[in-house]
Amino acid sequence: MSVRDSRRVRQGDDRPRPVDTESYADAGLEERDARRGVYLPDPTRVRRTSGGGTTGGLLGMIKFLVFTVGLASILLVTLLTVLRPVARVAVMGWAYDNASAQKIPFVADLVREDLGAALTTPAGADPTTIEFDILPGDTPITLAARLKAAHLITDERAFIFLSIQRNLAGSLKDGTFLLRKTMTPDQVVTGLVDNRLVIKTINVTFREGLRLEQMTAKLQTIASGVVPKEFYDLVMSPPADLVAAYPWLQLPAGRSLEGFLYPATYTFITDGGTRRPITTARDLVKMMLDKFQAVVGGLVNIPAERKLTLYQVVVLASIVEQEAVLDEERPIIAGVYQNRLTPKVFPLGLLQSDPTKIYAADTMKLKSLAFDGWQTFKFWTLPPAGTFDSPPADVAGWDTYVSKGLPIGPICSPQLVSILAALTPKTDTGYLYFIAKGDGTGTTAFAKTYAEHLVNVKKYLK
Repeated sequence: MSVRDSRRVRQGDDRPRPVDTESYADAGLEERDARRGVYLPDPTRVRRTSGGGTTGGLLGMIKFLVFTVGLASILLVTLLTVLRPVARVAVMGWAYDNASAQKIPFVADLVREDLGAALTTPAGADPTTIEFDILPGDTPITLAARLKAAHLITDERAFIFLSIQRNLAGSLKDGTFLLRKTMTPDQVVTGLVDNRLVIKTINVTFREGLRLEQMTAKLQTIASGVVPKEFYDLVMSPPADLVAAYPWLQLPAGRSLEGFLYPATYTFITDGGTRRPITTARDLVKMMLDKFQAVVGGLVNIPAERKLTLYQVVVLASIVEQEAVLDEERPIIAGVYQNRLTPKVFPLGLLQSDPTKIYAADTMKLKSLAFDGWQTFKFWTLPPAGTFDSPPADVAGWDTYVSKGLPIGPICSPQLVSILAALTPKTDTGYLYFIAKGDGTGTTAFAKTYAEHLVNVKKYLK
């Protein structure tokens, strides 16, 4: 073998050598470059290996993600344990100032840790039941301060936190609730939902036109809690301190409250717990006088030209109440009686009102009945002609067939429309007589003279 044909490169000989293209003309670029110590992948080819290049890359990526998540979990656990006290200090102030933030689980856990025993410690050892009021518009925050003032909780923050966790705001209803100092804050939250005190009441309606004995008889028929006899004694002989509480009342000496117990519906408390006693007779009387004052209002100041006191106006109004059916006729009927009270117009001076005779007659009949028998008595029945023409002296003052002018006191409780009619009677009609038509319309036939009245009596009296 000659030196020229040798394939070896002599040491130190760095001259260029001709490329033998035939020896690796068909070899891939990777192989050729590998022979030169350089690996340059062909971008147009996919290298096929026994392990699969693509699958290997995907597995590598998954391993990387698993590692990353694991590392993040380790860091998070570290933050929640090692740095938890720091986080709690940072979060607490914000959480207590922003109650809604306590709904966030992570924040709730921190708050629960911070409150500790305050969440389960009762306010005291006294087991006495206490009535606590939830007012319209109350929230857990407004309740917390009042609960603490009542010594039902010791930590407002603990109560507010538990209220938020249990959504107390969505269950609040105004009313009175029974609580105890021995309750834990969580039991207080429960009590403000479940322990609502139900106050038992009854509504009693006293319609217009009733006399005092009728009101008493009604009380005898219902379980109102008001003792009927106490009520009757109180209204027949009102104590001085009760009358003094209503300066406008100005009752004549010895007179009852007849006419001033305003007709309306009243609510009686029959069972009100420890703080709300049942309605008493005095309570009822005060409610009725308060109602009169509220409804009549400024009318207690009678115009000087009427030349009547409030008491006299109510007396006239009570007669109108018993006589009239239609509201539009009340001022006219009041005008008839006002004309009869005017000597120049009606010298006889007698009102001759049937309801006043009936009132006097019923008063006498009631005296002969047992007190409990009033509930079966038939009120307002006109006595047969000639049977009550000479009433006893103690009731004669109410009978306007024998006593001139207004009766000595009201005969029933009039409503506002009758009081207004008595204040502003329609006198310009000149009417002095009237009679109910009795045809079912509730209308009245009026007359200026007695002759005209006799014609109406013949026409309408059945």
